[in-house]
Amino acid sequence: MASLKELKGRINSVKSTQKITKAKQMVAAAKLRKAQAAAEAARPYAQRLAAVMASLASRVTVSESSPRLLAGTGSDQRHLLVVANSDKGLAGAFNANIVRAALAKAASLRAQGKTVKFYLIGRKGRPVIRRAYPNDIVKNFETMHVRQAGFTEAEQVAAELTAMYTDGEFDVAHLFYSKFRSALLQEPTEQQIIPVPAPTAAVEETTGGAVVEYEPDEETILADLLPRYLRIQLFGALLENAASEQGASMTAMDNATRNAGELINKLTIQYNRSRQAAITTELIEIIAGAEAL
Repeated sequence: MASLKELKGRINSVKSTQKITKAKQMVAAAKLRKAQAAAEAARPYAQRLAAVMASLASRVTVSESSPRLLAGTGSDQRHLLVVANSDKGLAGAFNANIVRAALAKAASLRAQGKTVKFYLIGRKGRPVIRRAYPNDIVKNFETMHVRQAGFTEAEQVAAELTAMYTDGEFDVAHLFYSKFRSALLQEPTEQQIIPVPAPTAAVEETTGGAVVEYEPDEETILADLLPRYLRIQLFGALLENAASEQGASMTAMDNATRNAGELINKLTIQYNRSRQAAITTELIEIIAGAEAL
């Protein structure tokens, strides 16, 4: 049985941990409001761009002369999985859920005889993927030098992916990230980003039912919009990830704070019982000694 000194030390230790988790929860809650606002503000532009892409794609017949980002390589043998994680922990199962979805996709593709490579953004999911696929990580994109990954980082990633695609290093690229639903719900999401799938938004929603003529022709506009569309998809994923990370962190730290409080109560009860037992034992010894005299 633990001594009173040991119990007192454990109580003080858990109280110190509780202060840290409470502070982390408050910081995550403050960051969540800003990250959530940024993610929600980016959605209308991405949706409108997807609608314009749908309108253009509906007028173009995909052929060998079409932009390669839309037409593809004609094969789907080599797959690149772009996995976006955070650089910091203490966010519950946020990173684990994204990595689990990516590993499940990799296992499924390999079962079909496909070649799988990984492009990693952030460092928290890296050790797990490296253990499972030690020779299949082609790039570790570092984001530790910035406070929060933003459009600049999305442009860099898009440029590297486009260059790799042009050089024939892969045929299909899939993006894995966490879509922010609420502080309590973050949904691991898979999205094909290369070749760019034709958006399914209704053309009538884009044009309002009016007949639209594009100048220059649709294929020329698509060739210019496709790289921008890729950058926007990556940027949106990074924003969704940032909001999801803060939401998951706030929830995890709130649970940790509650658990620490429950543990403190249990240890305090145990401490009081041990102290009372020690006092009772001392009283018995004093009384027994007095009676012996």
